[in-house]
Amino acid sequence: MAEKKEQEKPLAHRIDIDRNESFAVEFMKPRHRNCVKCCGCTTAILLILVTTVIILMVTIFHLKDPVLIFNMSKIEGLDVLKEAKAPSGLNLRSEAEVSIKNPNVVSFKFNNTTTIVYYDGFVIGEAVNPSGQAKARRTLRMNVLMYIMVDKILAVPRLRDDLVAKTLPFSTYTRITGKVKLANVIQKRFVVTLNCTVDVSVSGQTIEDKNCKTQYSY
Repeated sequence: MAEKKEQEKPLAHRIDIDRNESFAVEFMKPRHRNCVKCCGCTTAILLILVTTVIILMVTIFHLKDPVLIFNMSKIEGLDVLKEAKAPSGLNLRSEAEVSIKNPNVVSFKFNNTTTIVYYDGFVIGEAVNPSGQAKARRTLRMNVLMYIMVDKILAVPRLRDDLVAKTLPFSTYTRITGKVKLANVIQKRFVVTLNCTVDVSVSGQTIEDKNCKTQYSY
């Protein structure tokens, strides 16, 4: 009888081990499920955030090109060109307006704006506007005062023919550089150039016709 009892002890021990292992497995199952659920929720949240950022970048936060507009109103004193001998060193005043339209949801900060006036390929005037910024989805208008050099105009060979036609074909070149920055994460640099040809009436000293072309570089 003693031998039978001794043989039963290892069997009881094995049953205890099996019960412990079964209990451990049952205990790990809920933890495994919770881990899977947690990982699934985290992945879903990350996907939603990434999708939202992509949608915002493509729609609301999509950085668009600023629009540059140049309007020259008149040039005062053109009658002096009809005189047999115009005063040396005389400068004519020209008023113009440079507009910067910013279609973005953040401000467009730009450097100095340069405008050059040409007559038959010769530089006859120049103006520089200070740096600034165009607010989000707003149009910034800047008044430009340029001085046209009479000596430079008189040196152009075609001037006599244009005076007979009572129209001076000028051209202007305006260049602006700036950047748009979104939350210090998305940043884009713009270089906008605007080339215009304008026909100036000698008698009326006003702009009769204008044609402009815009170019962008980044």
